[in-house]
Amino acid sequence: MSGKENLNQATEKATGLFAEFKKFISRGNVMDLAVGVVIGGAFTAIVTALVSDIITPIITVITGSGVNFAGLTVGVFPIGDLIMAIINFILIAFVVFLMVKAVNKLNRKKETPAAPPAPSKEEVLLTEIRDLLKEQNRK
Repeated sequence: MSGKENLNQATEKATGLFAEFKKFISRGNVMDLAVGVVIGGAFTAIVTALVSDIITPIITVITGSGVNFAGLTVGVFPIGDLIMAIINFILIAFVVFLMVKAVNKLNRKKETPAAPPAPSKEEVLLTEIRDLLKEQNRK
């Protein structure tokens, strides 16, 4: 093979790889995922601020002291940060749960119940036949 043939093959491989990547990146799922990640990042900031600025101070007022396990160790294992991370996770998960529940409640109010579908021609015909048979049995 000559150098020119190798260059042509490499160019075809790169073009094929680029085309495949372009097809992959333009699929709806990838774009939806990217939007979800960006919105999730913004939502995380909102929830974190809500927990740290509102929920945690309320817990501090209720318990009478701040909940802080930062310096806690068990033997040589510093588990205080792990405990604080678990507490923060539970608080954040609870706030997200309440927010999702509120949004779902709002969406349910907006939805109007769909009208039942009209009976098909077959159902109408069968109903008429049934009614005629009932009339004949009465006579």
